[in-house]
Amino acid sequence: MSHDHQVRHLTEYDRRKFLKLSGIATGLAFLNTVASVESLSALPEFKLSGFSAFAKTVKVFKGDKYYLVESHGLPAHNMMIGIKSWQQQVPTIQNYVGTNAWSIPIKPVIAAHPISARDHFLRGAIALAVNGVPIFNALNNRGEDALLAGELDDWGGHCGRADDYHYHIAPTHLQTLIGKKVPIAYALDGFPIYGETEIDGKKVIGLDEFNGHFDSKKRYHYHATKNFPYINGGFKGVVTEVEGQVDPQPSAKAFRPAGVPLRGAEITGLERIGENSFDLTYSLNGSNFHIKYSATLSEVNMQFIDASGAIRTEVYKRK
Repeated sequence: MSHDHQVRHLTEYDRRKFLKLSGIATGLAFLNTVASVESLSALPEFKLSGFSAFAKTVKVFKGDKYYLVESHGLPAHNMMIGIKSWQQQVPTIQNYVGTNAWSIPIKPVIAAHPISARDHFLRGAIALAVNGVPIFNALNNRGEDALLAGELDDWGGHCGRADDYHYHIAPTHLQTLIGKKVPIAYALDGFPIYGETEIDGKKVIGLDEFNGHFDSKKRYHYHATKNFPYINGGFKGVVTEVEGQVDPQPSAKAFRPAGVPLRGAEITGLERIGENSFDLTYSLNGSNFHIKYSATLSEVNMQFIDASGAIRTEVYKRK
């Protein structure tokens, strides 16, 4: 089957070269020979519907083809509590700024052959919540429903291998802050994602396989649903796929080896003990354990405290 999106497998060098030459990389002010980009401060800030409620932590700029969204990837709400299938990753601040900002098409285009997320986009984000937190496919990288697998917290999120927090279902809890008339997220094809009702409060009807439909003015948008796929179930709009994920999108770089599943553990608490500092509590075999940590964009300090109170300290430098 032919698709409107482009599937490529490129080396990192070729990918940077391709993005630079094609102009895909966001409409930012331009690049020198090592593909660096000028500060987004050269671009005008923009009030994109939904993001305004989070203006203190999320900034939106308007380029030629894309809205560029900067954030550090951590929500104001609590995280991690309720996870029963955990790979020992914790939420840390991310550097989604400058050349690593999120890109949302200003003028999304309906694809002639929309792409389902059931067998595509199992890596990386497929949408961005208006609080600056990325949203991944409802299916994890093994093709399983992450919610049904017990991998998600009470807010629909968890952490990836780079200790990066993200959702796998629609963050409908954001509606209590922003209301029903604005999007709770934007898919990376540029189309908005609204909550579980229409903006007038009426029941949503007539959704397609991607969880979207056209309004009375022929404008396409997605909706959140309580059942799979929960968010956009793929892309009605044109996107580019590179190595199994939407491109362009930011990268979250791991600073330590990926964790492994800790069978039987359940996360019971995450307390903020300072700016970007947390105390995560989990139970295992009837005992409580803690991970106390603080993270900046350059360094992460972690203390692992076992049931006896013994402490193991690890310090990591971020590249």
